[in-house]
Amino acid sequence: MTATAKVRSRNGCKTADDNNGGEETFHKDHIKLTKGVENAADSIINNSRSMVTTVFISLLFDLLAFTMILPLMPSLLEHYRQNDSSGLYSMLTRRISWFQQMVGAPERYISVLYGGFLGSMFSFLQFVASPIVGGLSDYYGRKPLMLICGTGIALSYLLWALSNNFALFVLARFIGGISKGNISLCMSIITDVSSVKTRAIGMALVGVAFSVGFIAGPVIGALFACTLNKKSESWYVAPALCAFTLAMCDLGIIAFRLEETLPKDKRVKEISSAISYAMQFLDVRSIFNFSAIKKVSQKEINALRKIGLIYFLYLFLYSGLEFTVTFLMFHKFGYTSMDQAKMFLMTGVVMALLQGGVVRRLPPQATKPCAVFSLYLIVPAFILVGLAKDERLLYAGMFLFAISTAFAVTCLTTLVSRYGNDDQKGSVLGIFRSLGALARAIGPVVGCISFWCFGSKLTYITGGILLLYPAYALQRANL
Repeated sequence: MTATAKVRSRNGCKTADDNNGGEETFHKDHIKLTKGVENAADSIINNSRSMVTTVFISLLFDLLAFTMILPLMPSLLEHYRQNDSSGLYSMLTRRISWFQQMVGAPERYISVLYGGFLGSMFSFLQFVASPIVGGLSDYYGRKPLMLICGTGIALSYLLWALSNNFALFVLARFIGGISKGNISLCMSIITDVSSVKTRAIGMALVGVAFSVGFIAGPVIGALFACTLNKKSESWYVAPALCAFTLAMCDLGIIAFRLEETLPKDKRVKEISSAISYAMQFLDVRSIFNFSAIKKVSQKEINALRKIGLIYFLYLFLYSGLEFTVTFLMFHKFGYTSMDQAKMFLMTGVVMALLQGGVVRRLPPQATKPCAVFSLYLIVPAFILVGLAKDERLLYAGMFLFAISTAFAVTCLTTLVSRYGNDDQKGSVLGIFRSLGALARAIGPVVGCISFWCFGSKLTYITGGILLLYPAYALQRANL
């Protein structure tokens, strides 16, 4: 080092050596910072994956317990028709006996009518509970409301196990329906922990949970039905306790594995604002008009209203006919619970294969054509089921039903998710789900009344023909 450089160094000026040392220190700090950011990002991603996995397992336990009762419902209602110590079943039957005689409905079909009322009650309570539970979770957090819903669901299965009369069974279904806000909460949790890019993966896992639940749950219920003596007054206790056990496992996962995903600083400040927002999802006129969606063009609002109306009409007719299928198989074909479980297994496998292998890979431009195709396909599906006099036509109709179902709701949901601003996607999908819940609240009771009054053939053929309208309306819609 020269004398001048030494003097400059002593006077506090940077030498060349000093600059090299500074650059080296800067690079080290930059590497540390980069690694810190990467570690933080990895931690967030891992936490997101952990929560999505927890939600998946929780949903799976919940859906297995929920679907176990499907193949048992006709047998359960027949059981309460013959063994009801509360007198509720016979009292209701007396009240409608005049109408039954007027339309000439067989007495054994009364269980179909009551099944429709129970199905609609369950869906209506879910329609009411979901937005309220979602609004409360925006204020109190997701986990406390998940625990409350899980406790209510478990209690409903315990009441089912104790329901030695029809009144207790109705109460059990009532508590179960009003506690079903956990499904919308699961969607909210996935939204909390995922980005726009990774959200599709979380939602796909939810779809997988539904597919697996609707495949395995009915089979579990049917296995119980095959091994139990239905002449016994308490034959339903074993499947009810199994559902209760699954619900308690779900509750344990929520309590010990689920972390709170909505930090306090991101929650709404006043509970009144959360509830008022939730109330918009209970206003029928508001949800049909998508009134909560602001600052978008009139063209987009019109498109949302068209898709919403098509979805409601489709699901109203679809759910009414879908709900009566188990009663059709029970009364017309004499299917046992295991026979029904085999049918659910076939349709579930077809739907799972198509959703996992085809639907999730659809390019954006194919969404509307596939939705139109699926809505048209449900028409011959139900007509075949209505005309079926043997298993071949019944299975053919249900096979077409499974293909249509695999595409319809997913494609319509994808279509509606294209509209609204980025910060409104959750509201758009929330309104869309409310329309679906409302349709499922009305459809089963209307379908079962028609089945009871006019029989399965006329009900299914008429319903199938009416399903032409939403298909044609979607085909003509300029979206």
